[in-house]
Amino acid sequence: MLSEQNKVTVNIVDEMRKSYMDYAMSVIIGRALPDVRDGLKPVHRRILYAMYDLNNDFNKPYKKSARVVGDVIGKYHPHGDTAVYDSIVRMAQDFSMRHPLVDGQGNFGSVDGDSAAAMRYTEIRMDRLAHELLNDIDKETVAFGPNYDDSLEEPLVLPCKYPNLLVNGSEGIAVGMATKIPPHNLGEVIDGLIALIDDPRISIEELIEKIPGPDFPTAGFINGKDGIHEAYKNGRGIVQMRARALVEIDRRSGREAIVITELPYQVNKARLIEKIAELVKNKKIEGISDLRDESDREGMRIVVELRRDMIPGVVLNQLYKMTVMQSSFGIIMLAIVSGQPKVLNLREVLDCFVDHRREIVTRRCVFELKKAEARAHILHGLKLALENLDEVIKIIKGSATPAEAKQGLISRFSFSEIQAQAILDMRLHRLTGLEQGKILEELTQLLAQISRLKEILASEIEILNIIKQELVELKDKFANPRRTEILDRSADLTLEDMIVEEDMVVTVTHGGYIKRNAVSLYRAQRRGGKGKTGIKPKEEDFVENLFIASTHAYILIFTNLGKVYWLKVHEIPQGGRSSRGKAIVNLLQLAPEEKVMTILPVTKFEKDQFIVTATARGVIKKTELMAYSHPRTGGIIALTIDEGDSLIEARLTNGERDLLLASRKGKSIRFPESDVRAVGRPARGVRGITLDADDEVIGLQSVAANTALALVTVTENGYGKRTDIGEYRVQSRGGKGVITIKTSVRNGCVVAIKMVENESDLMFITNRGKLLRTNVKNIRSIGRNTQGVRMMVLEEDELIVSVAKLAEKDTVDGVASAEEAIEAGVETTGNPEEEV
Repeated sequence: MLSEQNKVTVNIVDEMRKSYMDYAMSVIIGRALPDVRDGLKPVHRRILYAMYDLNNDFNKPYKKSARVVGDVIGKYHPHGDTAVYDSIVRMAQDFSMRHPLVDGQGNFGSVDGDSAAAMRYTEIRMDRLAHELLNDIDKETVAFGPNYDDSLEEPLVLPCKYPNLLVNGSEGIAVGMATKIPPHNLGEVIDGLIALIDDPRISIEELIEKIPGPDFPTAGFINGKDGIHEAYKNGRGIVQMRARALVEIDRRSGREAIVITELPYQVNKARLIEKIAELVKNKKIEGISDLRDESDREGMRIVVELRRDMIPGVVLNQLYKMTVMQSSFGIIMLAIVSGQPKVLNLREVLDCFVDHRREIVTRRCVFELKKAEARAHILHGLKLALENLDEVIKIIKGSATPAEAKQGLISRFSFSEIQAQAILDMRLHRLTGLEQGKILEELTQLLAQISRLKEILASEIEILNIIKQELVELKDKFANPRRTEILDRSADLTLEDMIVEEDMVVTVTHGGYIKRNAVSLYRAQRRGGKGKTGIKPKEEDFVENLFIASTHAYILIFTNLGKVYWLKVHEIPQGGRSSRGKAIVNLLQLAPEEKVMTILPVTKFEKDQFIVTATARGVIKKTELMAYSHPRTGGIIALTIDEGDSLIEARLTNGERDLLLASRKGKSIRFPESDVRAVGRPARGVRGITLDADDEVIGLQSVAANTALALVTVTENGYGKRTDIGEYRVQSRGGKGVITIKTSVRNGCVVAIKMVENESDLMFITNRGKLLRTNVKNIRSIGRNTQGVRMMVLEEDELIVSVAKLAEKDTVDGVASAEEAIEAGVETTGNPEEEV
């Protein structure tokens, strides 16, 4: 029991406030938050200093982790061994630290969340870069304070040659506040520091040009720069991280798979795989047939195998949305500044580090100056003693004791006690001529060093130059390339970033089914062959359209009602050679009576390019391509259609060509494109050809001036011909035209016209789904007003319904044969100069 005189009455509210604030500041300053100068919390600083004290250097043998942990908790850190060992483990993990500070030997955990082995099994030593944190600590560069029991001293901050707070980041939760600073690229941070030293008035925007953003050890993407700029300007911001994923196609099975090679920072790979498996099991993500982890020492590889009918982009977007493959990193740049927690912007963090290095360099120079002056003082005494050597020896020999000799030297030569003692301690061999010369040489060097150190201490510019020089040396020695890729925009990643560009054969049936296949599935055959099955449509259905385009191309889909829709080739499902594909109504919002007539692949939307459309009644219209660059989901009007008329074809042109229309009854007309003026997208157009009552337009081609190409005309009964385009004279728009082929009973009506070169390949497709690929050389060149030759052997009731021209052999880079690849844009490409 306390006596009455020892009792003190206090207000409970005041006492709780005071006690809680003492506890909070103890946690904030002593445990949870890093110092802005060296970027370390006390536990990390004590670990590194204990290893330094043990001489546990990068070039020395490893020591047991338990030995280091014991020294840390016994000398400096009065907490549990688990907390200390966990800190050591993190400092050794290359997936946690951008530049690890501890070199570990043994199991230190994994990105799967596996725990490190017990401390009695692992061994550690300081990493090479960690020495740069402790360099010059023995030169009185930093303040020391007593440890927890006042038996030893520990550094209150490390000298730190580089801004470790930015390079390795930090994360901690204190009382009422938290810090979360991402890691950065060492070379970029040093570039920013040098820019700041060169121009102290540099703006944050200019610093961001040097330090574009965080650089996570696990790489991946940062999606957008807005969050980075916000954090660098205000100290707080949110950045979006994304995994890096590629789409691969198995050449044997033809199946597509999403391959994840890089994860966002601090994402547990094993838990991610478990989450994906759970989503598949609960049917929240459809279309995944297999999931496996193929990661090894070569790198990360998580394979998500898809079903044949799935579009990879859809599944990938679901993975980003439902898993940590896309996650946020909330930046809070909170650190201890002059003993107080403070939220800092990028400029303030760098300023604090420069101030710290300025103090370190100054204190180091002061220490080296004192040491040099003390040594020079002794050498001055030795020099004077050597100049009066005989008298010095006489005084020493005549003295009864060392103290009497010291006093005699001081009285005779005015030596200081330090100088006199150094003379008495000098060995006799230093009296030789060679040793005397060494003493004088050392004195000269010391005087020059003293002069240089005083010059540095007297000049702020010299100190900053030394800081810059040390930073450049550090960058040359330790910097490595950026790992995390920063995307300029915050929009979602496009699938083109993850898909290999290749040419595809896209097939559309009369019943509205669409699919794509690699062109390598089809081999060339001679004229007159029976062909190879390219699709098996449903009963009473037949293939109506076929074209070739790159997976990265845009697709403008024109319908008979005069509307246009927007699609990407890679969004079209890939099917086997005999599969019928997927209903196009599931990809587009078509009306019941609406039918796809023309699909144009476009590389990109540019000015000075035009879309020319033609209708069955001979109406033609020209509109700038840019007018079609922003279609809506439900489609937009491509042109106004008269009642009873329909759009039959569209072409991409450059405005300087001739246009050629062909009719079902074998008529054709060629006229300059300039005869058709460009009008708005919803306009009707003008007359292109005058037709008979029972005739209709079946084809539209654009022809370059002075071209040496030929026109191939194909009829429904398998006959056709190749004719020099020069035989089709230029006429005025709106005429009846000339005969392009005789539509006899043998030939039937015209189904298609194509512009070709001698090396071109043509692909014919029938209403029964057969494909025939043949070279134009196999088609005899004959006159315009003729019946033609047999192009394909047809069975009873079999008709040719579509024709496509394949690219020349020498236009595909790195491919020896046109059978192996076909250049995108056979029907029409994004570059009109390559169209014919």
